[in-house]
Amino acid sequence: MALPSDLASRARRAALENAVAHDGPPRAAPVVARLLSSDPSLRGKAEEVRSIVDAVVAEVAALPRSELAGQLAALGGAEPPPAKEARAEGADFPDLPGAVPGQVVLRMAPFPSGVLHIGHARMLFAHEYYREKYKGKLLLVFDDTIGSEEKRVETEFFDLILGDCELAGVRPDEIVYKSDRIPRFYPWAERVIDKGAAYVCRCPAELLRERRSAGIACPERSQSPPEARSEWERMLVGVYAPGEAVLRLKTDLNDPDPAFRDRVLFRISDLDHPRVGRKYRVWPLLEFSWAVDDVELGVTHVLRGKDLVMEDRMERYLWDLLGVKGPPFIHWGILRVREAKVAKSKAFREVKSGLYDGWADPRTWSLRSLDRRGISMEALRAFILSFGMSLADIEVPAETLYAENRKRIDATTVRRSFVADPVRVEVDGYPSGLDRVELANHPDRPELGTRSVPAGPAFYLAYRDLAPRAGSEIRLKDLLNLRLPADIPPSGGTVSATFTGRENKKIPRLQWVSAVGAVPVDLLDVEGQRSNGIGEPSLAGAAPGEILQFERVGFVRVEKDWVPGATPIRVVYGHP
Repeated sequence: MALPSDLASRARRAALENAVAHDGPPRAAPVVARLLSSDPSLRGKAEEVRSIVDAVVAEVAALPRSELAGQLAALGGAEPPPAKEARAEGADFPDLPGAVPGQVVLRMAPFPSGVLHIGHARMLFAHEYYREKYKGKLLLVFDDTIGSEEKRVETEFFDLILGDCELAGVRPDEIVYKSDRIPRFYPWAERVIDKGAAYVCRCPAELLRERRSAGIACPERSQSPPEARSEWERMLVGVYAPGEAVLRLKTDLNDPDPAFRDRVLFRISDLDHPRVGRKYRVWPLLEFSWAVDDVELGVTHVLRGKDLVMEDRMERYLWDLLGVKGPPFIHWGILRVREAKVAKSKAFREVKSGLYDGWADPRTWSLRSLDRRGISMEALRAFILSFGMSLADIEVPAETLYAENRKRIDATTVRRSFVADPVRVEVDGYPSGLDRVELANHPDRPELGTRSVPAGPAFYLAYRDLAPRAGSEIRLKDLLNLRLPADIPPSGGTVSATFTGRENKKIPRLQWVSAVGAVPVDLLDVEGQRSNGIGEPSLAGAAPGEILQFERVGFVRVEKDWVPGATPIRVVYGHP
């Protein structure tokens, strides 16, 4: 589908509105968010939308500030907020085939080697959506088969994953551990063997790969059922060491997909399991275990990503072989958030090494990290459900999620002044008596009241705001005008500026914090970087876990473990 012909015009209007509202250059992210939220058809083309917006924002940023309001008026003025979508939640969630209300059984199956992150959100909320719709049952089945040296089951993740489900508001009706069910898989393996459909293979891995690729049978493939059963029992009693023997399924050696040719069903491992130790040496591979459990646990519908089609095929093959009826599979496509560089193994290493600040480090993009940043699970759920069960692979900017969160918090979040990398500015000729100013807690919500903050004669301003305006006249937002000196020192320095008046001129408006009662602030950003800054005195009264908006910066959340009165106040950046 081509982009709408008027998209550039809509982007220009939104960019002009953003520039006028902030009396400065427009920002691309809110413009993209406005377009995506007002026109859902654009969500699958976010990259192209962003490209157009970047060009428009650059053009608007080059315009004289005196022309912005006029150009916005010529386009019809500020656009009204987008109307709420008329479609009901779940409009893109098809009915489950053959589902009977009250009898639907679903299962989620995380592997306990890490916490749940944004990539697991579709699993959580799609299952919860259907559980609610059909008043069904939801199982949390830990896929804690033995794993490998590189991907091991870890004890801590059982409780952490349960905590993640609780955080998301997805409470399973029953918890199952595969490690408790290992003996239940052996009779199924023997049924497959007795059908003449499995054999114990002792080929070296490299030789086997060559043979499978060429469609050549392993010598042990000719084992009779009694011979295969005998070899299987030798596996169980410990005759073979890990890597010396596996149980393989006999499939078509000429199958178009070489990966489906004679796949492994069971393997031997001497690794310690955190729940059952070394009680079992022969472990099923996940796809075999699910062929059993989806039947024995009474699962009625399997919901999973379309990348697991091999698992689908294996389950169906085994069910057909044994004359068993299994549940249907329903898939979704891959949903990626562009900025979320999710790597479970990397996160594990960095958390364990101490490089990351625990599992709630913003770089993990875990559910815990989103909560730490002030992104609600309600917003995440709405974001996920907006894509339905589409099979299309979708990549969207994080701004799409941020827009959902902004809808929920903007109207009730108070504004506070903050400057990063501050430079102290002392004002010559500062007017006497101007020692405090009354500021609105929210520019559009008078019901949130005002607060009285200290004023001059000394202020802190951000170095990045001052440096490009050296020697210019600027306005301290909502207060007064002054002229900066020609030389601006780096953060931590001090300069003298000159008072020039209080008239509300069309000159750059800069965020400021009075030097009187200023509060040190430690800000943790999405990339795990910490920056030091200064905030207004009222921040000393913030509550742990409170969400605030730092003006001209974005939404932040006070760390839940921050002790009121301690300095610096520690906050985590949420989003613009």
